[in-house]
Amino acid sequence: MKTNEAILAFSQSEKIKAGLIWLGQSLEFLQSLSEEEKRGGQKTIKLLLAMIGHEVSLARSLAPHEEWGSIENLIERSLVMVDSGVGQEATMHISKALSRVTNIGQQSMVFLKEKNLL
Repeated sequence: MKTNEAILAFSQSEKIKAGLIWLGQSLEFLQSLSEEEKRGGQKTIKLLLAMIGHEVSLARSLAPHEEWGSIENLIERSLVMVDSGVGQEATMHISKALSRVTNIGQQSMVFLKEKNLL
């Protein structure tokens, strides 16, 4: 890992983690909505999933790491579940993605600490 890649991976991982946490909370909230309200909630969640997916793609190109691809797959699976009307099932995939993003951030932080940059 190069220093600039570690900085970008750390930065992107923090941004993506925040998005995934918001997404998980939104999926939980979606369950409490009426059927009519759920349609609007699902549209919002799909938009948020797409935005997070774009950030992961950006991270993958700026700060290569083998985990970004699996995170993209988990986000895509979540999107399919939301599209299918079973958004609550996406929570498991979002949790896995969050764990993997956290690992990337931790690895980047350790690298930067070893270089005395953090």
